[in-house]
Amino acid sequence: MTFYKECLGGELTFKTIGESPLCTDMPAKMKASILHASLKKDELIIIASDMVDENGLKKGNSVSLMLNCNSEEEIKTFYAKLALGGTAKHPLEETFWGAWFGGLTDRFGNNWLFNYDKN
Repeated sequence: MTFYKECLGGELTFKTIGESPLCTDMPAKMKASILHASLKKDELIIIASDMVDENGLKKGNSVSLMLNCNSEEEIKTFYAKLALGGTAKHPLEETFWGAWFGGLTDRFGNNWLFNYDKN
């Protein structure tokens, strides 16, 4: 993300697992991992995370498409449609950062993250 900031400019922020309520449920070695990195410049938003499933990082699971939704109805609709024939890995839920969030792998093997910031 630092490289992307150098290339694109903008404001870069990080939140580690150790800085979040998740830290009590994660192994100690994960505390320095990035839960959420965000690079914002005008209308450009790139979001990244060190979070991968228990199989570790493999070519193909290093990128997820993020949908920032405009309503609770929209996030639920998009999630349900993209989950058809796929694997719902992280059901939609209310989060500690004040949003609805979830993730899945669609029937084509693409990873999707969904976010609706209620604030």
